[in-house]
Amino acid sequence: MTSLASGAKHGYALARDIESFAGVTLGPGTLYGAITALEEHGLIEPAGHDERRRPYRLTAAGQAELASAVRSLGAIAAEGARRLGISLHARGPGWAQ
Repeated sequence: MTSLASGAKHGYALARDIESFAGVTLGPGTLYGAITALEEHGLIEPAGHDERRRPYRLTAAGQAELASAVRSLGAIAAEGARRLGISLHARGPGWAQ
């Protein structure tokens, strides 16, 4: 959902964007399984389509859910950083920084 916060994307664009900011490569089964589940829960929806691609976008419910998750995870990350005495400013994608 984080990837879709910046605008509609089709599956391949989602996978590349997620790889760039999270450092994780998603296989097609994982990606399209997640897309299906998010769509079934009303968190994303198709944003039209062309001959080969079907872009998706966040719904209002998806935006609210993402905002809530970001706030919750941000609070957890801030407390963990405080306890470890580290900065939250990441140098690059992925958790291994």
